[in-house]
Amino acid sequence: MFALALGLLALRFLPALPPAGMLLALAVVALMLLPFRTYPLAFFLFGLCWACVSAQWALDDRLRPMLDGQTRWLEGRVSGLPQQTDSGVRFELSDSRSRNARLPARIRLYWHGGPPVRSGERWRLAVTLKRPSGLLNFHGVDHEAWLLAQRIGATGSVKDGERLAPARNAWRDAVRQRLMAVDAQGREAGLAALVLGDGSGLTADDWRVLQDTGTVHLLVISGQHIGLLAGLIYALVAALARYGCWPRTWPWLPWACGLAFTAALGYGLLAGFGVPVQRACVMVGLVLLWRLRFRHLGIWWPLLLAFNGVLILEPLASLQPGFWLSFAAVAVLGLTFGGRLGRWSAWQAWTRPQWLIAIGLFPVLLVLGLPISLSAPLANLFAVPWISLVVLPLALLGTALLAVPFVGAGLLWLAGGALDGLFNALALLAGQLPAWIPAEVPMGYWLVSLVGAVLLLLPKGVPFRLLGWPMLLLAVFPPREPVPHGQVDVLQLDVGQGLALILRTRHHTLLYDAGPRSGAVDLGARVVLPSLKRLGVDALDMMLLSHADADHAGGAAAVARGLSIKRVVGGETEGLPALLDTQPCISGEQWAWDGVSFELWQWPDAVDGNPKSCVLHVQANGERLLLTGDIDRAAEQAFLASALAVPTDWLQAPHHGSRSSSSWPFLQRLAPKSVLISRGRGNAFGHPHPQVVERYQALGTQVYDSAEQGAVRLRLGAFAPPIVARSQRRFWREALP
Repeated sequence: MFALALGLLALRFLPALPPAGMLLALAVVALMLLPFRTYPLAFFLFGLCWACVSAQWALDDRLRPMLDGQTRWLEGRVSGLPQQTDSGVRFELSDSRSRNARLPARIRLYWHGGPPVRSGERWRLAVTLKRPSGLLNFHGVDHEAWLLAQRIGATGSVKDGERLAPARNAWRDAVRQRLMAVDAQGREAGLAALVLGDGSGLTADDWRVLQDTGTVHLLVISGQHIGLLAGLIYALVAALARYGCWPRTWPWLPWACGLAFTAALGYGLLAGFGVPVQRACVMVGLVLLWRLRFRHLGIWWPLLLAFNGVLILEPLASLQPGFWLSFAAVAVLGLTFGGRLGRWSAWQAWTRPQWLIAIGLFPVLLVLGLPISLSAPLANLFAVPWISLVVLPLALLGTALLAVPFVGAGLLWLAGGALDGLFNALALLAGQLPAWIPAEVPMGYWLVSLVGAVLLLLPKGVPFRLLGWPMLLLAVFPPREPVPHGQVDVLQLDVGQGLALILRTRHHTLLYDAGPRSGAVDLGARVVLPSLKRLGVDALDMMLLSHADADHAGGAAAVARGLSIKRVVGGETEGLPALLDTQPCISGEQWAWDGVSFELWQWPDAVDGNPKSCVLHVQANGERLLLTGDIDRAAEQAFLASALAVPTDWLQAPHHGSRSSSSWPFLQRLAPKSVLISRGRGNAFGHPHPQVVERYQALGTQVYDSAEQGAVRLRLGAFAPPIVARSQRRFWREALP
């Protein structure tokens, strides 16, 4: 079983899937090994083959390249729970079909300003289709992997549509509508998340509070909820039998086990049967089965069976962080309560696991690149019993009794009040101890911290157990390799249709533009700030905002809230948040950091907008970088009269490569060896324009496009080729163009 698990997990680390012929050969070899009882190797190969075949099916179901970017009419059925927002609706379409085109089984769509969409409805829609893609940075969530794990073969934006048929068999959506219609003291969305696993109604502030306090698992249905409900049903039947209230002709133990498992499956079905729910249902079933046969199985065998069961049903589950966190938490609990000679008191049994789970999950959160809550042990100490014993029973019972006048609504009102009180307490705690985003840790140091965490989880009296503390802290304060004197570490982040570059010398850090913000989507908070912290940046020496457009300065406020900034300079001071205290860009200003020279330039005749962008020239060991913001042809012509108009090695393409910029005289004078283009894939502006790309190609300039290659990292002053994020091969990523 362990070998099977390793084979299923091997998929997660493959740079490319083996061809079909090789998989067939491996399956034949595995069958031939069985008569010789070489079971571990055989089952490892079985697991690997099945995982690769399942992953290949998902890749084959992606949108064909020839349909990428096309707008087509298609028909399909709405599946899952649509997410209604103030600006539009996001939903998934299944069983889609279009004339003369084969479409993926599942398509994720967004309809800006669209009408309400209900689960189970059939629609005819005009959709601009796109192949699955997402922002790709060196630090952060891989959205393309997430889409593949959900088996979503295409995304798209809806232009128009009409409803063909009303909803059918959409009972989960009907339950959600009823929950959202009751008065739950403003916490209707929280109850929907708790009962149905639908967190789409939670606000960004709610998610921030849950993340900062490490309590996301309490609102997103986890194994804890499933196990709690099954345990309550089992305990209820056992209590009735103990006090003579259970029918004597019905054997109580089989009924208790059967009803408990039925309740677990019913709640899992209500919750959408995600990975944590699958694991919980498998483990609850195994425990009840062995309890029915009067056998004690322990924790590790059911955990291994659940692990394999989930991966056999969905091998791509290993691409989701929740899969690792879910099983790691149960493994930590098993190690915490197992192998101990004495019994803990009730208080010790409740408080110690909270701290031990924090220690055990620390290496997992670290390697997954997720924020680490410093207040999680304290928050879960009171949040877990409050949710488990107060909010969840009231919410489930109120949902079940919604048809009874006043009773169901009253219970949900009480549940909403209890949940609101919990959120208020968590918000106070999050304000004092926000989540910590640790700096990137080399793999060797991470392995040492993992061993240290395991040592600390062992019972007292184990030799060398206390050595786990310095081993664990090695990942908290890892030694960092400084940038050499006279060089600059330059990182162009992939922020879609926007711009953000991080420049680090040996002792200083500059941020040039802070990424876009549109509505509730703030890439300054989602990408720029986490990337800075993962690089170990605790403070910025300067944040230089080329101009005030939202795609360049939209994320500045989020960065300012998360880091201290010594100085903010902007090409435009109007239109920027007041908290930034922005100083104007002064053309000709020069300074030096750690042997690297910097100089600013701005067109004096520019009035506002793109032409007023503040240009930054950087020189390190004779290698030059020019960051131009969104200057246009007129500003470029004026720049040619400055002393900075000299041949350069690296050029940030003006205005994302638009037709109004990158004029031929400008490019001829600079003769850039390489150009950085930051833009969104399939953007509505057509950036970069084909004529601009042809100009760069005519000069022999190497083009690095964030939409095609993700984030780009280079060492200015070393005259070395850059590293692009997409060069890190993964089987779910398309090869570089």
